[in-house]
Amino acid sequence: MKPDLAVARLSALAQPSRLAVFRFLVQAGPDGACPADIAARLDLGASTLSFHLKALAHAGLIVAEPAGRSIVYRAAFDAMRGLVDYLTENCCGGAAAACAPRLPTRRERLSSMQSTRP
Repeated sequence: MKPDLAVARLSALAQPSRLAVFRFLVQAGPDGACPADIAARLDLGASTLSFHLKALAHAGLIVAEPAGRSIVYRAAFDAMRGLVDYLTENCCGGAAAACAPRLPTRRERLSSMQSTRP
């Protein structure tokens, strides 16, 4: 991925409402969602949502497909994976083990279990 494209995609996500819309569409999966559902779930007005959808589409992070009289918006998973791959390319100087998630210690697991008990 070219740096300019990465910057454009990151810029599109660098706004709370657009990030929420994108995350909602990622959670919706390949079925996507129509604007009315997105607006209702995120409490956004139609014109505000339209503005954010346009910015995300322009960055290539979502796609819009006509579905009868409506439009279904879906996350562009390939674009998302490409951005994540770009951000993590050569992570930790090639020492992949250093980038692995840290597993909780036994003490942390026990503490977590105790704090969730009634």
